[in-house]
Amino acid sequence: MKDKIRVSMGTLRVLGMEILETDADPTTAYLQTYEPGRCSANCAFCSQARDSKSRDENIARGLYPPRDTKEVIARLTKAYANDLLKRACIQTMNYPDMAEDLLYIVEEIRKGFDIPISVSIFPVPEDVLRELKRAGVNQVVIPLDAVTKEIFEEIKGKKAHSSYRWETHLKALSDAANIFGKGNVGTHLIIGLGETEEEAAYLIQMLTYMGVYPALFAYTQVPGSQMKRDPPDIGHYRRVQLISHLISNKLSTYSAMGFSDEKVVSYGKEEGALLGVIDTGEPFRTKGCADCNRPYSTEGPGGTIYNYPRPLTDEETDLIRRQIEEGL
Repeated sequence: MKDKIRVSMGTLRVLGMEILETDADPTTAYLQTYEPGRCSANCAFCSQARDSKSRDENIARGLYPPRDTKEVIARLTKAYANDLLKRACIQTMNYPDMAEDLLYIVEEIRKGFDIPISVSIFPVPEDVLRELKRAGVNQVVIPLDAVTKEIFEEIKGKKAHSSYRWETHLKALSDAANIFGKGNVGTHLIIGLGETEEEAAYLIQMLTYMGVYPALFAYTQVPGSQMKRDPPDIGHYRRVQLISHLISNKLSTYSAMGFSDEKVVSYGKEEGALLGVIDTGEPFRTKGCADCNRPYSTEGPGGTIYNYPRPLTDEETDLIRRQIEEGL
């Protein structure tokens, strides 16, 4: 439905459409195509999955209530002009008219201004990707979510009674990289679903060779969703973040790293240089498309922060050093 669009609560605050307290506003406008009912896919972790009992306004922890499309775009134009937002990210559900609705939103945004636009989408035909690029999308995300094929099948593939397949997702990422260019295509990886640090490093290296950048999420259970797991161990998450930063920025490689019992024990860098990377805090900040900070998408205010939406303090990097060593 084109007359409505889902908008994150943080984005609504920036647009002046909701009042709420926060210590970190989003730098990206987080939007989603609107369709009454649920997604036709059945990802076990997702609040909008076909068999989920969650509120359909949820995406992970966040609420995305529907609003009038034209009002949202008009306010988005002003927010971008005033440097309150730097990018628009349009997420999608799987339903028959999704591509038509998505193109409409992109074209309506492009009528008024030239804000960078990202789209998070499931595998679609190449002609749809080319049409999105023509309409003005400059970055595309196709979420794998799982680090291995086995986990993928469990959480969003055949065993989840969903239509997605690992090979189809990898091909779609490759096609998107050919169309949008390497470095303009990303994927999401949910950490805490049973993957090992070695498996994460292997996949991140493969994605980097493809020209695909990974964005890490800590698994967060949404009430009513089909999957029930604890959040990931913070030491495990920090080590995967560091692995991802080093490989994605070509500061190390999977083959240069060392693993014991599938945990990383060597990062392929001299200790002093590695500590210097940690002390910047950059590996532990939100990763994704340019200007994406996703405040509190996988954590509650006051709890353990998995992805920092802002620069880190010295005290926080000191804590992270200790977290990285936990469990080794």
